[in-house]
Amino acid sequence: MNHLVKTIQENLAKVQEQVSVAAQSAGRRSEEVKIVVVTKGQPLETIQAAIFAGAKILGENYPEEAYSKMMRLERHEEIEWHMIGHLQTRKAKIVVENFDFMHSLDSIRLAEKLNRLCEEKGRKLPVLLECNVGGEESKGGWMAHEERLWSDLLPVVETCLGFNNLEIHGLMAMPPWDENPEHTRPYFVMLKKLQDFLSRNFPSVDFSELSMGTSVDFNVAVQEGATYVRIGEAIVGSRQKNLSNLSA
Repeated sequence: MNHLVKTIQENLAKVQEQVSVAAQSAGRRSEEVKIVVVTKGQPLETIQAAIFAGAKILGENYPEEAYSKMMRLERHEEIEWHMIGHLQTRKAKIVVENFDFMHSLDSIRLAEKLNRLCEEKGRKLPVLLECNVGGEESKGGWMAHEERLWSDLLPVVETCLGFNNLEIHGLMAMPPWDENPEHTRPYFVMLKKLQDFLSRNFPSVDFSELSMGTSVDFNVAVQEGATYVRIGEAIVGSRQKNLSNLSA
């Protein structure tokens, strides 16, 4: 475990330094960028090591997998759990009861369900609106890959703002994957422009958070305004395909 903690600690420090350099190159403060350590598909040992190594935000894609981990991990009050993947409405209760933040709100139906469950639980859930900036049918999010579509998002956002138990903090996107970060830069630029568009149309709403960028392209994402970067492999290594034994 000590070797694993040290490895993850070194990886995390390297990523933090890269985030700092990228932020400074864009005239930003590194403190504006929060690192979500993506732990989906990782065993308990790796997650525990990441916590000991200094990770503060853990990102998960699958509610049931995450809940199983949470129940078996020692409770750390300083750790935030963020839902970063597509959420089926039938699993919304797991998120409401166990997660601190949701990056991937992608439908009015889901918003309604989350809002109702939050009301029953007596809590407010911070959320980001997922926007599909690549126009990929295989990915979730409201279609936003062309500026002419953005006006159609206004009534959607207005409806979401009407759910008193959801707190909108900004936007999230997962651009088409490309090993060349420069090829994803235009998508990050587009999400930033969409953020500005929505801020102008809803001046009383805080859209300041942008969740974008992964292990492959987080440097570019930071340069273009990311406030959350979702990084797994560059910090905790490749994920395991079989989690039948979470403690392995």
